[in-house]
Amino acid sequence: MKEQLMPVMDKISEVLVFLEGWLRSNVLTWKTGLQWVWAVVALLLALLIWRALRPRFDNWRGGLAENPVGRAVLSGVVNIGWLLLFLGLAQAGVQVFEELEYVPWVLDAVSQLALAGMALRLLALGMPNKALARSTATVVWVFVSLHILGLLTPLTSFLNNLSFTIGETRFSALDGFKGLILATIFLQAAVILSRIAVGRITAMRDVSPSVQVLLGKTVKVVLFTVAILMALSSVGIDLTSLAIFSSALGVGIGFGLRTIFSNYVAGIILLMDRSIKPGDTIEVGTVYGVVTGVFGRFSSVRTRDGKEYLIPNEHFVTNEVVNWTYSDADVRIRVPVGIAYESDVNRALELMEEAPKGLNRILTSPEPRALLVEFGDSSVNLELRVWIADTKDGVGNIKSDLLLRIWNLFHENGIEFPFPQRDVLLKPGSALSVTLDKGEENDPPKPPNPGE
Repeated sequence: MKEQLMPVMDKISEVLVFLEGWLRSNVLTWKTGLQWVWAVVALLLALLIWRALRPRFDNWRGGLAENPVGRAVLSGVVNIGWLLLFLGLAQAGVQVFEELEYVPWVLDAVSQLALAGMALRLLALGMPNKALARSTATVVWVFVSLHILGLLTPLTSFLNNLSFTIGETRFSALDGFKGLILATIFLQAAVILSRIAVGRITAMRDVSPSVQVLLGKTVKVVLFTVAILMALSSVGIDLTSLAIFSSALGVGIGFGLRTIFSNYVAGIILLMDRSIKPGDTIEVGTVYGVVTGVFGRFSSVRTRDGKEYLIPNEHFVTNEVVNWTYSDADVRIRVPVGIAYESDVNRALELMEEAPKGLNRILTSPEPRALLVEFGDSSVNLELRVWIADTKDGVGNIKSDLLLRIWNLFHENGIEFPFPQRDVLLKPGSALSVTLDKGEENDPPKPPNPGE
């Protein structure tokens, strides 16, 4: 273990010796010390002055709501205002040191760093992911700083020497940093390109929503896969050497994540055969609602209660699903009604067909139809059949409206609703005792006589 760490310790010692020499020649002299002091003073002054000026710029920017160009310019000034002030003060110090016949390399360096910082902050304004934009700008600014100060070459040489070998492939710390930075750039580019592509696909009016979703997901997968492969190739990784490893890894992942993969495959099938698509009214198990989205692993179904059910796509492929609007949005609803045997059946049927009139959700073609279904034990069973075309607005509410109208019409026209009826048969030789309680005070009920 000690023998393996010795080369690393020797390299770290070399870096420390280099840094000591660089500090003595570039920092720990009175000429450069004065420049560093002025750079710090200029930075503090710039921050204090900008703290007092920024509220005015914010007010001006708020007053340009109807002028997008002016608002964008002021937004850029607000983001780099303190750097502009620092650059001006640093250049003033450059003029003073040049009059004193000193080489102001420190102030020139910090001025270049200020310019680089302004450029990076302006570029970051156009990136959609603000956190990623700030981190990217910080990394780039650090590398620019090292280059301006003359430390980039020694640092890259040191990182390149920190390496190890796997087979015939050599990896170094420098390759790791390069791969991380390039992967970030490529992935950010993939995000931007995928958003543009999805926007173009969504604008295609001739393409169905399910195909639009499928094309959008395919574009995203392809772009992100290409970005990762480009990042790996850029650091010198031979992609062909990963073929066997990726095959074995794929088999292991396939067994371990087969349910997840089956859901993704089922999602692709749903998008291709369009059996389930956004906007459909479906019923799966006990869930009834409208499909709000078909995603890679699951589909979201929103019920009338406002609940969002995230159902795995595999359920739609392997289980029975009722799609109320698969080929046609028109749906027939059955409303069963029972009446007493003493009621006028013909009049009841006429009233039931009259009940849907005036309800906007009921279609007039096909016309509502009332039918006599069967003669039940306690009632004559009727059924009203109506058609609607907006199942997404619910079915229970329209049934409630129909039943309420039927209730009112039946009561207005003397149609009685049945009560359960039962015939009691007394076998010969059996006895029946009946006791009447009239509820008179101080007169307890007489107990039944067993002989009666």
